[in-house]
Amino acid sequence: MKTRAIIPGAVALVLLLTGCNSSGPSDSHAGDSATQAMKEVDKQTSPSMISAEIHKGIEQAKRELATQDIDIGHIHVGHGQHDDRDSLPHAAITPQGNLMIAGKTVNATPAQHTLLLDYRQQVVGIAEAGMDIGEHGANLGTRAAKEAIWGALTGKSDKEIEASIKPQAEQIKVAAMKLCEELPGLLASQQKLAAAMPEFRPYATMTQKDVDDCGRDEN
Repeated sequence: MKTRAIIPGAVALVLLLTGCNSSGPSDSHAGDSATQAMKEVDKQTSPSMISAEIHKGIEQAKRELATQDIDIGHIHVGHGQHDDRDSLPHAAITPQGNLMIAGKTVNATPAQHTLLLDYRQQVVGIAEAGMDIGEHGANLGTRAAKEAIWGALTGKSDKEIEASIKPQAEQIKVAAMKLCEELPGLLASQQKLAAAMPEFRPYATMTQKDVDDCGRDEN
């Protein structure tokens, strides 16, 4: 994780907090200002407060995911482009497992209904796991920003700041790679549904290449 982009902003904040100016305060006043700045850093970048807000937003997103229709025309996996979907009617799977195309429910047999629910569950599971990883990443970003500000105040180098957050960054990387392991199940579920339900087939755009490419940029 790079922190060089954070450092200039951190320094600017430090200058603002300490009230630096061209005339230069006395050493005593500078020390008092630095102490006050550090207190302000702690106040403004409180990990517990920010983490609580992030967690609240993630939990709200999970509730919406579980209770609202899932737009299957906007399920993107990998870096591939599927522009052909833009011309398709809007399609979604409801929490009850009904396929809706252009606002109308598509008739489904009990077997098709089961496949729709399985596919939706696969999508929700991966999305929730991705949200959890995103939450950890956001918390790490908050810590990185705080470390950068403290580093500017205490004279730490970029390398020292990066080293302090590297273990957490590696954990997030590992979690993201494990998420790739869930994609074969999603692909299999999609293929079964597409084979059993022709109306769904145009929206089944995930391929084996998407699975194979997942995490490749992390190596």
